[in-house]
Formats: sequence, structure tokens, C-alpha cells
Amino acid sequence: MLRYFEHLIDPFTPEESEPPTGLLAFYRHFLMPVWPYVLALMAAGLLVSLAEVAIYSYVGRLVDLMTKGDPASFLADHGWQLAGMAIVVVILRPLVNAIQTILSNQTLPPALTARVRWLNHLHVLGQSYTFFQNDFSGRIVTKIVQTGSALTQSITQLIDALWVISVFVVSAFVIFADVSLLMAVPLALWVLALAALAYVFVPKVRKRAAAASEARSLLTGRLADIYGNIQTVKLFARDGREEDTARSAIAEQTGRLLDQNRLLTTLSILMQVTNALLIGATGAAAVALWMRGAISAGETAVALGLVMRLTVMSGRVMMTLTGLFDNVGTVEDGMRTIARPHGLTDQPDAPELVVSKGEITFDKVVFGYGGKAPVLRGVDLVIRPGERIGLVGRSGAGKTTMVNLLLRLYDLENGAIRIDGQAISTVTQASLRAAIGVVTQDTALLNRSVRDNIRYGRPDASDAAVRAAARQAAADAFIEGLSDPRGRTGYDAHVGERGVKLSGGQRQRIAIARVLLKDAPILVLDEATSALDSEIEAVIQEQLETLMADKTVIAIAHRLSTIAAMDRLVVMDEGRIVETGTHRELLAAQGLYAALWARQSGGFIGGLAPSELVTG
Repeated sequence: MLRYFEHLIDPFTPEESEPPTGLLAFYRHFLMPVWPYVLALMAAGLLVSLAEVAIYSYVGRLVDLMTKGDPASFLADHGWQLAGMAIVVVILRPLVNAIQTILSNQTLPPALTARVRWLNHLHVLGQSYTFFQNDFSGRIVTKIVQTGSALTQSITQLIDALWVISVFVVSAFVIFADVSLLMAVPLALWVLALAALAYVFVPKVRKRAAAASEARSLLTGRLADIYGNIQTVKLFARDGREEDTARSAIAEQTGRLLDQNRLLTTLSILMQVTNALLIGATGAAAVALWMRGAISAGETAVALGLVMRLTVMSGRVMMTLTGLFDNVGTVEDGMRTIARPHGLTDQPDAPELVVSKGEITFDKVVFGYGGKAPVLRGVDLVIRPGERIGLVGRSGAGKTTMVNLLLRLYDLENGAIRIDGQAISTVTQASLRAAIGVVTQDTALLNRSVRDNIRYGRPDASDAAVRAAARQAAADAFIEGLSDPRGRTGYDAHVGERGVKLSGGQRQRIAIARVLLKDAPILVLDEATSALDSEIEAVIQEQLETLMADKTVIAIAHRLSTIAAMDRLVVMDEGRIVETGTHRELLAAQGLYAALWARQSGGFIGGLAPSELVTG
């Protein structure tokens, strides 16, 4: 039966709009599709509170009836009344409690938490490449996870506090005032005291909760950064340095938490004092009124019992309120990261890219990272359909930037890039990148099976096609010998985070297999064979010839010998194209390319250093 309630809300229902940046709008964005279940949870909470008050109220009446009544005729005189209250206690109260429990445990919070996380993940996934470059991945993950649970908890806490405060306090006023106005005075003063405490402390808790959440996210981000680069940490013997980094982050987070806890501790002590005064004042008033015969023993019992219940619940209410604003602070903190507008978007109703020939045009392209000095300065280049070009130049010349702009990882400052006459800024990013196969120097794999990594560019590919691509990339031999700690072997073995369990050459061969399987009409090779030894590179070069057939190819390589046979070489320097031609033509021209070639084939004496020959 519980499974039925668990599937009433589909957390993966698509949402067209982006999460808004205002706090109330942010809450409304996620709650509107599930509002019937929020109302149902509120109604259940109201019924539970009313049942509790009815029971407490009847206890005093029962004491008076038993004191004054005749035991022999008690059932005959009050049987129907007792039966009615028995139904409330034995049937109705457990029923509404069960409904509230099911709604709060099985229906709303799990699905709402998943919904917030899912939609926030989709929004963040659509952010530009720059967004992820400027933040810790671990910090972003923490924001998404924390925001989902904090938003859900704050809603359930608000509902809980709402009925406890309104139903119990209002009912207590009615009951006390009905007995004597004197009984209501301590309660009124107590409510005012609680309101004052809430007014002073709750906003401070919210502010410090946001700071604690940010410190927690930063701690996660720093630790993830250390673990994600553990090889570098070990190779440079920087364990001690990273201990200091982690210690400072943990100390910062602990300090923020202690700041928050100081408020909570002070609030708790003040509440205990306030509650003690309420119990003492109410007890004194009740005894004084009973001694004067103004109230009965049953009414005294109800008053004291209700006050004791209120003081117990007041702690719960105040902790709920502080927890509520703690979670609201966490949501606010997460919202500042998550709800940023996308920095790089498709145009409304953007069509998909259609590659008919594969011609690429760079038209007066100007670009600089983050508004800095331009990296590309008016680049004009036409790559004919099926042409294979090599990009050559010193480090920082703009070669890799050209590739990043072709993939639209960044938007141009000026000019245009077209594929078969279609400006890449006017087509969907997904279709653009689907049409381009890329092998980069820094190959990162997902911590999934080898099969999933090769199939990543073509999810519907058969196992036979995956194996064929691996053979073409000279990867099948080492793949068959792989295993992981969970006993998975071969193509089922997982490769570790970013492929850390494989050597650089093995990762590169899987990346090449992935692009072979994708079989896109445009191919980008950015140091595609840089991590391979000479023997494997020779084997791969033969397969790359097959891969490049009938494709438009842009290749960047440190070793100029690997791209010397391209149809045309484009030489870049300081963001401009300074030479174009074949290998022989450029050597004959005795320009920059000839100098680069001479340094590589004849040593690095009196000219360019090796660092000047890497990609830019």
C-alpha cells in the first residue's frame, strides 16, 4: 500500500522555466506542481492538532465527572460521551496521525527533495563551460544536494510549527479565558516573550545558517579538489600542504557552525527560563482560584496539563522555527549559485545544425577570455569540405581557443563561425557538438564501465560496434585484461574517477575509440596522440587515416611531424593567422613554421624553447 503513496508525485516531471532568483519565487517554482499534497499535509497536521486539544480538554471534564458522579450510574449517564471520545482516541487520532505520517514520510518530502535536486541539476548542467571553470565541482554538487533537502525540510517545518502555534496556543487561550481571565494572563505574557525571542534570534539564525552552508560547501569543494588531484599531491609530496588547506577549511566551517550554535544555545536557555516562569505562574493562579472555589479540580488539572504540554511543545516549536530559518538560509545560499541565468544559451526555436558538406568558416573572429586582451584578433579562415588542416603556433597563439569557439564553449566577441553557411550561434548547442568528434590532450573518462565510456558518443551502438572501435584504436588488448575492485572485468570494468585507474595512453586510446564510434562529419584532434608511445602511435596513425576519411578535420599537435602530411597547415601567432600552405610550401617560405620545424628537427638552440611549441 505504501508504494502507491510513494508514486503519487513524479519528481522527474519536466519544467520549462528556469529557477528564479527571488527566495519566495524560488520556493513557489518548485511547490506549485505539488500544491495538492502540500495542502493535504497541512490539513492532516490541523486535524492532528485539533485531536490533541480535544483530548486534553476532555481530560479535565472527565476528572470533574468522575469526582461528582455516581460510579454505579456513570456509564448510563455518560456512556455516549465516553464512546465518542473513545472513537477520537482509538480511531480518529491514529487515523489522521497515520495519514500525516504517510504524507510526510512517503509522499511529499522524498519526491519534492528529488524534484528540487533534479531540476536544479538540469539547470546547472545547462550552464556554460565558464560557469564550471570558475567554481569547485564539489561545491556545486553540495549546493544542489543541500538545497533540495533544505527546501523540503523548511516546508514541513513550517507546516508543523503553523498548527502547533495556532491551534494549541489559541485553544489554550480559549480554555483558560473560559475558566478565568487571570489564568490567561501568564499565557499571554509567555506568548509575547516567545514572539520577542523569535524576533531577535530567528533572523540571526537565518543569516548565520547561510554562512555555515557556504563554509560547508567550500569545505566539500576543497576536499574534492584534493582527492580529484591526488596524483599531483603525491608526486609533489604536498600532503602536508594539503593538510593545512583541509585544516583551514574545516576550521572555517567549524567556526561558522559554532557561531550558529551560540545563538541556539542562548535561545534554548532563555526559553527554559520563560517556560519555568509560565508553569510557576499558571500553577500559582490555578491553586489560588481553586482555593477560592472559582475553578474545579478538573479545570486545574487541564490548565496545568495544557501548560506542561505547551512548554514541551514550545521548545519543539522554537527549534522548528530555528531549523526552518536554518534551512531557509541554506536554500538562499544554494539559490545564489544554482539560480544564475545561463551564460550561453540557444536562441528561441533554434534549429538543429545540418551538416551537408562540412565547410567551416571563421569570419573576422575576435575573442578574449573574460573581457581580457583578445586571444584571437580578427581571424579569417575557410576550411573546405573534407579538407584536413593542421593548426600550428607557439603556446598562447590561439589554436585551442579556435577549437573551443568552434564547439561554442564560449561566445564570440565579434565575427562569426559558420558550418555549411549556418552560424553556430543560431543552431542548438547539442546538434552542433553532436556533429563534431573531439579527441583532446587532457582525456578525462567517466567513472563507469569501459563500454559506457566508448559508447558515450553513440548510446545506441551495439556491443559489436563498441568492440570494433576499440580494436581500431588498438585498445582491445589492454581492455580484456582490466578488472576493478568489485570483480568486474574487461569491457564491464569501471575506470575510476576521470579514468584514474588507466594510464594516459590507455585513456587516450579509449577516447579515440569513442570518437571512432561516434563517426561525426567534423573531427577535431587536439594533441590526440600526445600520450601514446611511438609504437602505439604508429598503429593509431593508420586508424586515424581511416577515421579522417571523408571528414573535415582540424588537428593540433605538439610534434609537427604528426600533422606535416595534412592538406594544409595554418600557422598562428599572437591570435592571428600569419602563414598558410602545405608543409613543403611553408618550409620554402622560411617563415615562422620553418623556424618551428627547425627547432624540433634540429634541437632547441638559440631559438624557441620547448614550452613555446605546446598548444595554445
